[in-house]
Amino acid sequence: MPYDRTGYAPWSLTREAGVQSATVDGTLKIPQYGQPTIDIGFIDEKGNWQGRKSSDEQFIGLTKALAVANNGSALFPETNNFPSINCDGFNALQFAIKVTNAGSYLMEAVMGPDTTPFANLSPVNSGDKLRITDPNSESFENILDDSGESLAADVWEVYTIAQSRIQGQRNLQIKISNGSGGPSTIEFGFRRLV
Repeated sequence: MPYDRTGYAPWSLTREAGVQSATVDGTLKIPQYGQPTIDIGFIDEKGNWQGRKSSDEQFIGLTKALAVANNGSALFPETNNFPSINCDGFNALQFAIKVTNAGSYLMEAVMGPDTTPFANLSPVNSGDKLRITDPNSESFENILDDSGESLAADVWEVYTIAQSRIQGQRNLQIKISNGSGGPSTIEFGFRRLV
């Protein structure tokens, strides 16, 4: 059971009558019960509030590229609200693709538009493959450089970039190239995971 000690206010009649009180006891009482806590953020070294990230519950940045030619490509997302993907504070990225022409599609993680800065750097090399080092190697490799996925028509297919490969990446886009043999409309959405 919690133990709270109270004292008399300095302007009270009891204090005026000469009765002294101490708001702090000479011994510390430690509560002997469990209490849940919620961690919603912290104050950084500059004194700015930094809230904790949470996973996107729904797919966002929904984008549709109409009639992408065979051997053509499109960049996703490409909306006013999401010109690119900011994965700062997230550990994984899921993206969903829906095509109208079944066949092979190549997926690459690339730098987003040069109109969106990467932290304080602008302009960036838009469309350049994003590269990281593997923990077991000193050489750079592409974050996502798929050799081609066989996609079915008119159904959503979900892919996950995990293992912290996208952690800290800003201004990221997914470049999808159509190798299906004919024109195809491509729909795209993403969600970030902590």
